[in-house]
Amino acid sequence: MCMNPEYFWSSGMWIIPIFMAVVMLTALYLIFGRGGWRGPCGRGDDLPPRKDSDTALDILKKRYAQGEISKDEFDRMKKDLIAD
Repeated sequence: MCMNPEYFWSSGMWIIPIFMAVVMLTALYLIFGRGGWRGPCGRGDDLPPRKDSDTALDILKKRYAQGEISKDEFDRMKKDLIAD
């Protein structure tokens, strides 16, 4: 059987590429169009707020809590940070 362009348009085969385009656009909207990536099942509301970066004082407190620096060093560094 010869498949010429008239057969494609008259047999309803033109619906398949349009249907696939609609499915792909719908999938892209569901993934990215609702305000960024939210994953397939979740809304992203249950995630903790993301901190972009710790401040110098936060880092200093963590170092003191982990025992990397002594109390005297902590107080001196904290005084230097607050003075700036």
